[in-house]
Amino acid sequence: MTKISSLLLSCVVLLGTSSVQANDAHINPLYTASTLQFEYPAFDKIRSEDFAPAFRDGMLLRAEEITRIANNPASPSFDNTVVAMERSGQLLGRTSRTFFNLKGTLTNPVLDALERSITPQLAAHNDAVLLNPKLFQRIKTLYDQRDALKLDAESERLLERYHTDFVRAGARLSVANQKKLKGLNQRLAGLETSFSQNVLNEINASAVVVATREELDGLAENDIQAAANAAKAKGLEGKYLIALQNTSGQPFTATLTNRALRKRLMDASLARGSQGGKYDNRKVFLNLMRLRAERAQLLGYANHAAYQLEDETAKTPAAVNKLLADLAPAGVANARKEAADLQGLIDQQKGGFALEPQDWAFYTEQLRKARYSFDEAQVRPYFELDSVLTNGVFYAASKLYGLSFKERKDLPVYHPTVRVFEVFDADGKPLALFLADMYARSNKQGGAWMNEYMSQSTLMGTLPVVGNHLNIPQPPEGQPTLMTWDEVRTAFHEFGHALHGMFSTVRYPRFAGTNVPRDFVEYPSQVNEMWAIWPEVLQHYTHHYQTGAPMPQTLVDKLTATATFNQGFAVTEYLAASLLDQRWHQLTPAQVPGDVLAFEATALHGAGVDFKPVPPRYRTTYFSHSAGGYSAGYYAYLWSEVLDADTVEWFKENGGLTRKNGDWFRRNVLSVGGSKDAVQAFRTFRGRDADVQPLLVRRGLVQ
Repeated sequence: MTKISSLLLSCVVLLGTSSVQANDAHINPLYTASTLQFEYPAFDKIRSEDFAPAFRDGMLLRAEEITRIANNPASPSFDNTVVAMERSGQLLGRTSRTFFNLKGTLTNPVLDALERSITPQLAAHNDAVLLNPKLFQRIKTLYDQRDALKLDAESERLLERYHTDFVRAGARLSVANQKKLKGLNQRLAGLETSFSQNVLNEINASAVVVATREELDGLAENDIQAAANAAKAKGLEGKYLIALQNTSGQPFTATLTNRALRKRLMDASLARGSQGGKYDNRKVFLNLMRLRAERAQLLGYANHAAYQLEDETAKTPAAVNKLLADLAPAGVANARKEAADLQGLIDQQKGGFALEPQDWAFYTEQLRKARYSFDEAQVRPYFELDSVLTNGVFYAASKLYGLSFKERKDLPVYHPTVRVFEVFDADGKPLALFLADMYARSNKQGGAWMNEYMSQSTLMGTLPVVGNHLNIPQPPEGQPTLMTWDEVRTAFHEFGHALHGMFSTVRYPRFAGTNVPRDFVEYPSQVNEMWAIWPEVLQHYTHHYQTGAPMPQTLVDKLTATATFNQGFAVTEYLAASLLDQRWHQLTPAQVPGDVLAFEATALHGAGVDFKPVPPRYRTTYFSHSAGGYSAGYYAYLWSEVLDADTVEWFKENGGLTRKNGDWFRRNVLSVGGSKDAVQAFRTFRGRDADVQPLLVRRGLVQ
């Protein structure tokens, strides 16, 4: 046993001085697998201070494991090299999953500081693995003789995937260039962390203070009370505080009658990260773009987009550019038609002003009401959160896949509002644990997402623990949580990701659940949105929260009729953000400009999507997708929607919400994870390549 392994054994057994609290002999729970079902994290025992030593020792332990694999005197075999790597790093993996999941949902100054210090260290650690010449030689030897190894299909794909990972990480570069690459990766990790922390801090700092209740005319009473409570919590007794949402558009602009306040909200939203001060993201973003472009060229690619897209189903920037360019003219044309209708409504009311971003949602709701006799406020009483989740989201999964759910109040949670459910398969066997974290918090990142605390793997003998996270404003105590239609669709969407994780049936962790190309990962989640409006499901969860009466059919018809309403706006704001993401990431280092906002304006104009009343869904300085894990990949939602819309047609053609259909989709798409080629998985399911026509019809881009 080496010196390092002796040290780590001491850390695991004794947990070291940094892992023991002198006053209570606290034992760091991260050092061993949780004894709770499915290795569910012991949130009641984990302290913020536990992560630093667990990261430190996790990296040390994995480094020794990798060294042992690389220096193995035995000839390389699939088991002693590839499988051994799959088994390595359990302490580090457990620590990373728990830390970054908590960092996104319930951060604090200790976690923020650790994230800033640990992300460059993790980047260096990963480089030490992927740029280990002895380890790469073992992988290459196996890869070169893969036909003779007689591996099963999943094992052969795993070997090929490992070889690709090493090559894309720079394993073929010279020693000098590898050294340069390591420096770039560490600097990039630090910049990505700075950007994301700035986004959250700026959202909180940009909350809009409102002096009087009269200015809030149009808001629901619950929303007004929540704003008063938020202000009180900040020491602003007697005032009101409106927190900003993640996107450019702000939900309250749809109902606030005070145009000046709507403008304050929109201006605060659009200025985030670009108004000076310590949370300004312009310099951070430019440095991020420059270093990404440098890294791509060092690895032999024209730009970062070319590097990223090679490993997606899209394959090339040209393919993505064509998709976006083909849809942009029709999308913007529809948005301009919608804008003309809204301007007509403003003029009819003698508004005396030209339509601006803060007006779009407000007059759209009026137009929706006039055109369809439909008002968002009419449906919210039928969208009570618990009913949406249990009688809607869970019900659809039970009808389609035979699942059942049992709430587990005996398991610890990291926040009192989080709920945990045990999920049982059709045969009654436990399948997964599911966490539902639905409410917004000031220390929770914006948006909605799914994550994994444990992934499925027959090699490791593990089953999934997955979570869904939304940002629904929490009502005052004792009041019901009434959702918007967009929030309802989001709940179904995110549960589609959860199903992807829960249904995983693979051997190797590398392929579990949502470990698929980014432009495929949104496909199952988008498909699951269809059940929100499916008649049998809709009728099951839409009961008035006070009377229990079902949603009237006339209201259901109105909800359905508005499906393509305002799609010009939706397509245009999305395309604008997607095009920005591509334009930034298709730059060479020398082309990265000095002015973020000027480049943004020029890029939008050049793409024909610079329509002032419809700003991008995310502007550059708070575009977390682009600066983070979806770099050069925000197009993925639209790319996946082509598959999604075609799949919805398949379900309709084959009888809709049936176990037969669900089992076919589960077997060919949801269960295979990354163990099969994503495009081939779709072909097996659908029997052909995807047809774009259903998407064009859905988005109102053709008649």
